[in-house]
Amino acid sequence: MSTDFYKIHILPYSAIIIKICRAYSNSQEDYEDYYQEVCLQIWKSRDNFKNKSEWSTWVYRISLNVCLSLLRKQKKHNSTNTSEESFNQFSNQSGLNESTKDYSTDIAKLYDAIKELGEIDRGIILLYLEKKTYKEIAQIIGTNSNSIGVKITRIKNKIKKQFNG
Repeated sequence: MSTDFYKIHILPYSAIIIKICRAYSNSQEDYEDYYQEVCLQIWKSRDNFKNKSEWSTWVYRISLNVCLSLLRKQKKHNSTNTSEESFNQFSNQSGLNESTKDYSTDIAKLYDAIKELGEIDRGIILLYLEKKTYKEIAQIIGTNSNSIGVKITRIKNKIKKQFNG
């Protein structure tokens, strides 16, 4: 992968790649593997991008697909790790910067709640938190935009119960 490709096509979207990888990984090591694999797959699939959507939509979709695929592989190979234990370890190692230190407990609780969601629901809520439109979310997830609003409402209710419980 060229440095120019990384700087132009991946680095500007690294924040969402990081969030998606963090939401689907259970340890710092997994997170790093997921991030690296997402970047590799974006580079490998660059010739398949046909400008039918925004590049950012393409990056979201690849990030979600890669993370879902890696998560499924990991579940098959590693059923002994408890996700809560691993995530707590990951949260403590994630290196939140000074400006978010005061919110680190709330952020960790939010990620805990997101981790309890199903695989697709995690992707939907992450995209919602990134202020994507229902249409964009549907396009990235590969579903009907009419159902996204209902799904988001249900997901928010689940998170509220988990966050407050």
